[in-house]
Amino acid sequence: MEAKRKPHHFSSENLRFISYCPLCEASYNPLRARILEERDDAHLVHIQCAKCGSSIVALILSSTVGITSVGLITDLTGDDVLHFKDSKKVTADNVLELHNFIYPSSVTSLV
Repeated sequence: MEAKRKPHHFSSENLRFISYCPLCEASYNPLRARILEERDDAHLVHIQCAKCGSSIVALILSSTVGITSVGLITDLTGDDVLHFKDSKKVTADNVLELHNFIYPSSVTSLV
């Protein structure tokens, strides 16, 4: 399913779930929220605290029974989230390859 961007459908009323910074408790300005993606009644939102600089990425779901929000404190920018959102998964082999690259002398032969 291809993502659709419909910022007119999303209102600042939905931002009440993420109205303050979880780290410094400063109030967020809803106008600073950036809608990264929207699909049907789901919105991926990034907002950065003007006071402490921390950010959250939140998935806000609207349905007939109400609004649900799941947030994550992050150091990613909105552009970083979009970049990594569709990236391939990191596998165990990827981690081992990186470890062997960083610590080549620790590689032992299994033969």
